[in-house]
Amino acid sequence: MATALQPKPEPVRTTCPYCGVGCGVNAVPDGKGGAALSGDTGHPANFGRLCSKGSALGETLSPATRLLYPEISGQRVSWDEAIDHVAAELTRVRDQHGPQAIAFYLSGQILTEDYYVANKLAKGFIGTPHVDTNSRLCMASSVAGHKRAFGADVVPGCYDDLDEADLVVLVGSNTAWCHPILYQRIQKARTTRGTKVVNIDPRRTATTEGSDLHLALASGSDTCLWNGLLVWLADNGMINAEFVRNHTEGFAETLTSARERAGSASKVAFHTGLSVDDVENFFELWSKTARVVTCYSQGVNQSVQGTDKVNAIINCHLATGRISKPGAGPLSLTGQPNAMGGREVGGLANMLAAHMGFSERERDLVSRFWSAPNLVTGEGFKAVDMFDAIERGDIKALWVIGTNPAVSMPRADAVRRALAKLEFFAVSEVVTSNDTIHAATVRLPACAWGEKDGTVTNSERRISRQRAFVEPAGEARPDWWALARVGQRLGWKNAFSFANGADVFREHAALSGFENSGERVFNISALASLSDEAFDALAPVQWPVVKGTEGSKRVFEDAHFATPSGRARMVPVARALDSDAPSDNWPLTLNTGRIRDQWHTMTRTGLVPRLGAHISEPFVEINPADAQAFGIQDGGLARLETIHSAAVVRAQVTDRVTAGSVFAPMHWSAENSSAGRIGALVHSITDPVSGQPDLKATPARVSVCDASYFGFLISRTPFSGLNDRDVVYWSRVQISEGTVTSMAIDGAASSVRRLADLFLSDGNRIEFTDEQAGVLRSAVMRNGRVEAVLFLGPQCSETPSQWLKDILAKDFLTPAERRAILSGRQPDGMADEGAVVCVCHQIGARRIEAAIMRGCTSTDAIGRDCKAGTNCGSCLPELNRMLAATKRVLAVAE
Repeated sequence: MATALQPKPEPVRTTCPYCGVGCGVNAVPDGKGGAALSGDTGHPANFGRLCSKGSALGETLSPATRLLYPEISGQRVSWDEAIDHVAAELTRVRDQHGPQAIAFYLSGQILTEDYYVANKLAKGFIGTPHVDTNSRLCMASSVAGHKRAFGADVVPGCYDDLDEADLVVLVGSNTAWCHPILYQRIQKARTTRGTKVVNIDPRRTATTEGSDLHLALASGSDTCLWNGLLVWLADNGMINAEFVRNHTEGFAETLTSARERAGSASKVAFHTGLSVDDVENFFELWSKTARVVTCYSQGVNQSVQGTDKVNAIINCHLATGRISKPGAGPLSLTGQPNAMGGREVGGLANMLAAHMGFSERERDLVSRFWSAPNLVTGEGFKAVDMFDAIERGDIKALWVIGTNPAVSMPRADAVRRALAKLEFFAVSEVVTSNDTIHAATVRLPACAWGEKDGTVTNSERRISRQRAFVEPAGEARPDWWALARVGQRLGWKNAFSFANGADVFREHAALSGFENSGERVFNISALASLSDEAFDALAPVQWPVVKGTEGSKRVFEDAHFATPSGRARMVPVARALDSDAPSDNWPLTLNTGRIRDQWHTMTRTGLVPRLGAHISEPFVEINPADAQAFGIQDGGLARLETIHSAAVVRAQVTDRVTAGSVFAPMHWSAENSSAGRIGALVHSITDPVSGQPDLKATPARVSVCDASYFGFLISRTPFSGLNDRDVVYWSRVQISEGTVTSMAIDGAASSVRRLADLFLSDGNRIEFTDEQAGVLRSAVMRNGRVEAVLFLGPQCSETPSQWLKDILAKDFLTPAERRAILSGRQPDGMADEGAVVCVCHQIGARRIEAAIMRGCTSTDAIGRDCKAGTNCGSCLPELNRMLAATKRVLAVAE
C-alpha cells in the first residue's frame, strides 16, 4: 500500500531582524527546529530580495549558544523563582533609594509589544523615567530633527520615492553595505530611469562605486554644505516662495543664519575641504532637480551636531516644497529593525507613549488610559547619561533587554566597570555568553527571532509582523511576557494581564487613538479592534492607520504639519565643526561603523561561517600618508588608541579614508577578539538636543604593534589560553567545522613552543619546525582526523586558504594531505578560490578573476558565469572594482 505524501508545510511570512529596511521573509519549518528561508516576494519593502545577512538567517537558528533557562547567580531556577526575585529586588531598591534608582535599557531588535510593556511598567507603575534604548545610538538625532521641523517624529516619505526620484542623495550612509536592498533599488532606478546618485561621505565606500558624484567632505562639516545649498537656492531664485509663505515658519531667520555661517560656494568649499567645482556641481544638480530624495543615516545622526545636520537637510526640502511628494523628500534610513516601533511606544527616555511627551495634557491622557498610579513627570536619562549615572551610583538597579552595551556603548570599558557596581542587574537575552551578560546576577532566557510573535516598524513607517515558526528553545519566553509577570508580582495584575502579543498590540493601538482628533499624527487606532486571527494575518501597513483608510504612503501631503501653527519649522543651524578636535597627541579622527556581512556585536551573524569569510578580523583603515608617517604596514598589526582605551587590529592601508582620519568597525567583542572592542575607544560626547553619541569623530593615534611571530590556529573547538601574556593579538571567526583564530606572539622561540604545546596538547601530533627560519607548522590528529592545525612564523600570515579550513571536515587524511599541512602548500590539483567576495554564493576572488579573463566585461556577465552578485548585490561594487583593475592591467600590457 502506497504511503500518502505528506503535504508541504505552508511558509510562514515574517520579517527580517536586522536593519531598518524591514524585509519580508518566508520561512518553511523543517520540523527539526530549523527552516528553509527565502525572501517574501509579496512584501513591499524588498519584493523577495534578501541581503547576505538575511539570506543566512536559517543558519542562526541553532540552540547551541542559547540561554535556555532562568538563572540567578549562575544557578538554574524556575520562572516563578526568577520573577519573584526580580520583583523583590525592584521593590527593595525602590523602597530604599526611590524609583529613580531603577533603569531599563532596551533594544531596537525587540518587538513593539516588548517595548510597550517595558515602558508602561517603568514610567506608569514603578515610576522611573529612566527607560532608554540602543536606538539612541542610531536614530535619536533624526527623531529630534523631525520633531523640531514637523512637530512630531514622522518620516514623511516612503521607499517608493526612491523609484520615482531623479536624484538620490546619500548622506553619511554606506547604503550598499548597511541597507543593501534599498541600495539595489536605487541602482535599478539609476540604470532604468537615469536617476543621478550623489554620495556625501568622508570615506570612499562601496556606495561610492554606484554614485555619479562623491563629496568627501571634512568630518563635521555637513551643516556648512547644506547651509550653503540653502543660500544657493535663494540666490538663484529656486525657493518655492508660495510653499514657504503658506506652510513654513522661520525661513528668514534660517536664511540669514545660513548666509552668516556658510555663504558662497567658495566659502563652503573652504570649510568642507571640497573643491569649488564639486560644491557648485552638487548645488546645481540639487537645485534644478524637482524630484530629489535625500537619504541620511548614521554619518549624520551619530554626531555632536546630529540634530542640526538633520534640520539643515530638511530646511532645503522645505524651502523648495520638495516634501511629501512622489520622488521628493528627506528619508531617514534607520539602523535597526524596530527602532521606529520603539519610538512609537515611548522606548526613548524623552518620550512618554504613542509619540506623546510630558506636557500636562499628554500626561493626563496617558495616566487616565493606563490608570497609572505612578506616572513619571518628565524625561529620564538618555543612554550615555544612564550609564554615567550607574557609574556615579545614582542608579542601583538595571534591567537590560536584548542588547550588549558592554561592547556597543561609548567608553565601553567604563560601562563594563559601571555594571559591576549595580546592586541588582538583570539581563533578558537569547545567548548564554556575551560581554554584558557575564556581569548579570539574573539571566532570563528570551525568545529569539523565529520564536517571536509580534510587530516591528521599518524606516518608511511600515508595520510588519514577526511571526513564530519554531518552538521556543528550552524555557525561553517573550520579553513582554516576563515584564508583564513582574508587573503582576508587583501588585498590578489587571494592568498587566495580557494573554498574548495581540493583546498588547491592541492596547498600544487604542492608546494611539485615545482622545486623538487628529492633532497626533501617530495613530493606528483602526487596528485596535483586531481579533487574534486578524492580528495573525495582519499584512504590512504604513501608519497612520485610522478608520476609513488602509494606511498612508506619505504624510503631510496636504502641507499641514503637526506643529501648533500647522506650519513646518525651518531651523537655523550652526556651522561649527564637531568638538573634541585632533591635537598633537591625538592627531587622527576615529570614525566607526559597520561592515557588510556582520550585525552589531556578532552574537547572531558570528555564528554563520560564510558571513565571516569576507572580512574575518577587526581592522583599521588608514590613509597611505598617515601609514607612512606612523610606520604602519598594510596587513600588519596596528595599535589604535584614544584617551579612553586601546585596540589592536589589522591595518588596511587605503585611500578610501582621507589623511588625518581612520575607520574601524564596531562589531568585535571580548568574545571573539583580544582587543577589538572599538566602542571602548569612543568618546562619550553627545548631541545636546538628541543625546545621541558622537561615534564618528574621536581623537586618536596609531602605532605599530610589535610581534615576533604571527599565525593562526584552526581547531574544532575554541582553545583557552589565548590571553597568555605573550599573545599580543588574537581574533576568532567561525568556520563550518570549528574556528580559525588569527594570532600574534611577542616573545622568544621558547614562547612559540610553549604555546604550541598548550594549543595542541591532546592527540597524535605531526610537526614541521624550521628553527633557523622561526617557522612552526603542526597538527593534532585523533583517530585519523585533524583536531587542530597551528601555523606560526615571523611573517604576517594571511588568513588560511579554504582547503586548510576544509580539512577539518575530512574523516581521514591521505599521506599527501598530511605532507601538505607540513609544507604549508595545498595539495596538487586542488583549486583555491582565494578570498571570498560573494558571501551569498561563496565565490572567491580567483574564480571571479578567471571569469573576467574568460571575457566577462560586466557584473551581469560575471553573474551568468559564476553566480557572483546575483543574490543581494552587496558585492557588486567589489566586482566593479575587479573589472576596472583588470582593464587597467590589460591596458598596461598592451
